[in-house]
Amino acid sequence: MPRPHHGVHGMATTLALLLVTSASAGPLPDDPQQRRCWLENTAARTAVDLREPTAVRFSNLRNGDVVRSPLWVEFGIRGMGVIPAGNPNPRAGHHHMLVDTPLPLNYQDKIPFSDTYKHFGKGQTGTLLELKPGKHTLRLLFADHDHRPYFVYSPELTITVSGPRSDPAPVIDANRFEATCAAWYADERSAPHGTAKEVYVKNIRDREPVASPFNVSLGVVGWGVAPAGSTVKDSGHFAIAITRAGAPVSRSVLSDGRTETILDLPRGDHEIEVSLLDPQGAVLIKGAPVHVTVTRQSP
Repeated sequence: MPRPHHGVHGMATTLALLLVTSASAGPLPDDPQQRRCWLENTAARTAVDLREPTAVRFSNLRNGDVVRSPLWVEFGIRGMGVIPAGNPNPRAGHHHMLVDTPLPLNYQDKIPFSDTYKHFGKGQTGTLLELKPGKHTLRLLFADHDHRPYFVYSPELTITVSGPRSDPAPVIDANRFEATCAAWYADERSAPHGTAKEVYVKNIRDREPVASPFNVSLGVVGWGVAPAGSTVKDSGHFAIAITRAGAPVSRSVLSDGRTETILDLPRGDHEIEVSLLDPQGAVLIKGAPVHVTVTRQSP
């Protein structure tokens, strides 16, 4: 089976790319075609999905995506919290990514450490992945403190790496909007993050219109995620504060280590501010406020 490739384009190129801030945390695109493309995908990106009480998925990739490498890969988990490896918790675990390899034959065995079984035992919510050009399969597998799988894994995705990140980015052609929008969107969503520590909303950009209720997916760079009260070094848990016209509306603390939640807000303009809190509830870092306009509310 093909294996992930590291260092093909040179260390200098990779380090330069790491200084680029991911578009997932930025404003809406200024380009009219890019903005249209982004907003046409808002409903899917923020959809509330309760078909399975516990599910894991790639937050920013879809089956069939064509991307450049290195790419940013984001992990999503619903119904459970995240906690670094080595810390027993029946309602939390950590992510593993299977690259070009099938699920383990025996789910009772510990997940092996290899180039194809990538462990994120620090409680990460995403990673930078370098792959050689061509087709690759990816799958997420959630596991306990001892790297033994929960029966929680994502569908397998097949993506195609078109080339290095230094290649020209896809451009939207108004005459072929559907196909070129899909190519631009996949590339945009997988853009690398910067190296600076940050906490951010993964799936919504500043000034984006949304329908309520909507799902909010949260990410952090430079720290891991762990439930409140944990004594895990370099980790914290999320809190979300909602304001309207400058006045506080609500505050939710995801003390169980969850990395996503559902918001149900009335029509109008709102501001979402996400923070990462230390085990005692003090703020470690705040994200940039995300302004959203709720255009309609489901009954």
